[in-house]
Amino acid sequence: MTVLLLNASFEPLRVITVRRALGLVLAGKADLVERAGSSSIRSTGGQEFAVPAVVRLRRMVRVPFQATAPLSRRAISARDGHVCQVVGCLRPGQTVDHVVPRSRGGTHEWHNVVLMCVRHNSHKGDRLIDELGWRLKREPRAPRGALVMLARAGINEPPAAWSTYLPALTNA
Repeated sequence: MTVLLLNASFEPLRVITVRRALGLVLAGKADLVERAGSSSIRSTGGQEFAVPAVVRLRRMVRVPFQATAPLSRRAISARDGHVCQVVGCLRPGQTVDHVVPRSRGGTHEWHNVVLMCVRHNSHKGDRLIDELGWRLKREPRAPRGALVMLARAGINEPPAAWSTYLPALTNA
């Protein structure tokens, strides 16, 4: 389970683990903003803590701007919804495939990689998608805005509790 970390100005910073979020709250560095349902975590000393969905830092933190997420299998899976990107295929995407194969001068960049099932990837080989008569469900692109933060964390759908703090995703 993941937690949305907000700056003191309620600006989304990143996605962190529940363990890290509880550590920040218990250390007095962050405040609990939203709970994750009615679930709680019990310590060995018998104390009970609410499981956070959103926490906010008490002090402003200056974070360098990151325009894109690093290209990784986890980020590609989040962008493509963990599903094969060939039109008509509903199988889970298990392999990363280059739209323009590297043997034909293709690059390993966001706009040239998609998730494919093993069957489609092995059938495609070093051919172009057009040569096979296939189409992609959507054009591969680098994530932008709040999607960068989600892609870095490997999340394609943010929890409902985050919608207030990520308005760019609800308008997209």
